[in-house]
Amino acid sequence: MSEPTAGLDRAAGLASLRRTPQQARSRARLARVLETAERVLIDEGTGALTTTRIAAEAKVSVGSLYQYLPDRGAIIEALAAGYFAKLEATMDTLVEAATVERWEDPVGVLVDAYAEIYRTEHGFRALWFGSGLTERTRAADRAHKRRMADGIRRVLLALDVPLPRDDEALARACHAAVLAADALAQEAFRRDPQGDTALLDEAKTMLRGYLTALTARS
Repeated sequence: MSEPTAGLDRAAGLASLRRTPQQARSRARLARVLETAERVLIDEGTGALTTTRIAAEAKVSVGSLYQYLPDRGAIIEALAAGYFAKLEATMDTLVEAATVERWEDPVGVLVDAYAEIYRTEHGFRALWFGSGLTERTRAADRAHKRRMADGIRRVLLALDVPLPRDDEALARACHAAVLAADALAQEAFRRDPQGDTALLDEAKTMLRGYLTALTARS
């Protein structure tokens, strides 16, 4: 990860994280463990994410690892939480930018921003395209997508896009857009580690049409 402690607070919110590290040294140790787990994930896949393997690679005792991450599922969940945190931080940055900028093509800006994360976060791709996701991770992903949908809603409002009322129908439309975009982005990056450009362009075309239809409702 580009920032050693990125995602630790979000990971701490998962019940599978046995303890929340408070001291700087403990937080740094957990960050090192997660960095090690990410490297193993990228190189060998989720099947290699055992507690004994990660403890040995990170040069911490298994007992020390168990204080925070009691099993393989907890490691996967903590890694996923870090990726969700990064995606949501990017969305917050885009919302801030939308308050002072005027984008001729909001869909293009958003798709390109997230395609770049898919391109650079090799661990994120390895986790989602591999096997072994836990039910807790899938549930956290569903909640994450709803937060991303709310980010889309905030971007559109900040850009003064002519929309129907800011109500449950708009929230549902943004959620549908996120689900569709995520499915197409995953397929684009399954086909090509750099993202299948033609499929990403099709995603933009589809989402622009959806946004046009949404604004027509107003």
